[in-house]
Amino acid sequence: MKILHITYVALFVAIMGALGVVPPINLSFTPVPITLQTLGVLLAGGVLGARLGAWSMSVFLLVVAAGLPLLSGGRGGFSVFVGPSAGYLLAYPLTAFAVGYLISRYHTLKLHNILLVNLTVGIFLIYLIGVPVQAFMMHIPVLKAAKLSLIYIPGDVIKATIASILVFRLKKSPAIQRQLTKAS
Repeated sequence: MKILHITYVALFVAIMGALGVVPPINLSFTPVPITLQTLGVLLAGGVLGARLGAWSMSVFLLVVAAGLPLLSGGRGGFSVFVGPSAGYLLAYPLTAFAVGYLISRYHTLKLHNILLVNLTVGIFLIYLIGVPVQAFMMHIPVLKAAKLSLIYIPGDVIKATIASILVFRLKKSPAIQRQLTKAS
C-alpha cells in the first residue's frame, strides 16, 4: 500500500470514529441502536472505492475489537462482535467493497446512480447480514428480527441520500479527483 492509501484508510477510520461520537438512539424493543455510522460505511465505499473502502472498514473494526470505544455510545472491545449488532458491524467491509465496486462501474457518474447503489446494495447488504445475526443472538425467528429492523429503514434512506450527495460532490471536485486518481 502506498502512503496515500494508508492515509485515506486512516482518515475514514477517523470519520467512522467521529460518527460514533454522535449518541445513538436506543429503542425500547430492540438492543440494536440507531447510529450515524452507516453513513460512514457508504461514504467509504463511494469515495475510496472497493478496495480501500473495505480496508478502511476492516481497520475500523479491528480498532474497535482492540478496545477503542469508537462505536456509537462509546462501545468497543471484542464483546460487540458477540452481541445483537454484530452482523451489522461485520457487514461494514463487504458493504463498502460492494458500493465502491458498483459505483466504479458507472462510466458517467450521476447522483441517481450513486443513490440507487447506496439504497439497494448498500443498505440491503447491511440488513442481509445484520438481521439473521441479530435473530440468532436474540434467539428469535429471522422474520421477527426483520420486522424489528423495519424501524431503521427511514433513517437509512436519509443516510444513503446524504452519503450519495457527498460522494457525488466529492467525486466531481477536480482537486479530489486528482487525489483519488493518484491513489489508484
